Amino acid sequence: MEHSPEHAAISAAVAALMPRARRELAELVAFRSVADPGQFPPAECRAAAEWVAAALRAEGFGEVALLDTPDGTASVYGHLPGPEGAPTVLLYAHYDVQPPLDEGAWTSPPFELTERDGRWYGRGAADCKGGVLMHLLALRALREAGGVPVGVKVIVEGSEEQGTGGLERYAEAHPGLLSADAVLIGDAGNARAGQPTVTAMLRGMTLVRVQVDTLAGNLHSGSFGGAAPDALAALVRMLGSLHAEDGSTTVDGLAADGVWDGAAYPEAVFREDAGVLDGVRLIGSGGVADRLWARPSATVLGIDCPPVVGATPSVQASARALVSLRVPPGVEAGAAGRLLVEHLRSRAPWGARVTADVVGEGQPFRADTGSPAYAAMASAMREAYDGAEMAVVGQGGSIPLTNTLAGLYPGAEILLIGLSEPAARIHAVDESVSPEELERMSVAEALFLARYAAARHGRG
Repeated sequence: MEHSPEHAAISAAVAALMPRARRELAELVAFRSVADPGQFPPAECRAAAEWVAAALRAEGFGEVALLDTPDGTASVYGHLPGPEGAPTVLLYAHYDVQPPLDEGAWTSPPFELTERDGRWYGRGAADCKGGVLMHLLALRALREAGGVPVGVKVIVEGSEEQGTGGLERYAEAHPGLLSADAVLIGDAGNARAGQPTVTAMLRGMTLVRVQVDTLAGNLHSGSFGGAAPDALAALVRMLGSLHAEDGSTTVDGLAADGVWDGAAYPEAVFREDAGVLDGVRLIGSGGVADRLWARPSATVLGIDCPPVVGATPSVQASARALVSLRVPPGVEAGAAGRLLVEHLRSRAPWGARVTADVVGEGQPFRADTGSPAYAAMASAMREAYDGAEMAVVGQGGSIPLTNTLAGLYPGAEILLIGLSEPAARIHAVDESVSPEELERMSVAEALFLARYAAARHGRG
């Protein structure tokens, strides 16, 4: 396609900035910023937050602050005023990351950015430290191409992956802080590399920790097995009740028959994206998009019980699990969490004692795709991706702050973009980011900011 002079200047600026971006992403990935003090020192998160704050100050943000949020983590806030009468755009990302899982299973160290086969590998490279760099690249390119045409607020969260709600509660207590005309959530991604995508729907999430106790202590399975109630066996029965024979989620009182009315997700494409093994069937019913974006899904995230290596012949006195429940728009996450808790309690066999508590929560979200910001983004992505049309999809994951912002600022136009395309393997071993996607998405964001400013001034 024929490109505009605006695109030529911005794309040239971003291309020249990419070596610097790689160095900076390596610095940011090096912080073990898992927002769980049980796994990594809180100082790692604080250091990552300070890195982001320093980067914003270096870009001319006069107001930069580390916000101590109610869950004990820090979010980074920055404000760069725009020209007189210009709209304000809020840019969001998060610097906290998922745990690395088995560090020995990584091909290269998880907290050392490593280039391999044209991709950059490291925990947070795509989700969402790469999103921080995407925002910085877009702003730097605009500055080099003539200036940033909008007012910019930046908020970089410190506990998004933990779902502990610190930033949501902080925003609710300071309702004017993050107000903006448009919001770019940089924590989503393209349907696949090379296909520019905006996410218009997010499922909500509730996390439930459940513990089962049956005995005063572990017992010899030969002497007591067969009569003594096994807490681990009880827990397995309870968790098994969360899915029907076909794998559909079955939580008492929670509807599971929604239908997605947007773009389809072909089963063959999904199988490839998800790496489903040959001969293994998908779970659930309806179309893949229905299952991912319009229906609830329960997932057992972890179980505390003896590992196979080193296990003794014992009847277990206690067992514990963490269960995630994703819910579509129209379902209140708190209510879904209560249903999950009651479902698990009601399925406890043998009079086993059950403790179940909601430990994390985020509400679902659906955007208005007919807003002017979506038209500006479609134009920006089309040019950044050489004529490819913007896809509008849902996402099964949750970004809790999104719904909070929608409630606080009902007039704001909210768009979700990012770098987490399927090959990125976010939350898994060997997470990576495509530098080509980082470059093109940074160009698209910069073009969007320019075109959104022009549209708001009635010139586009």
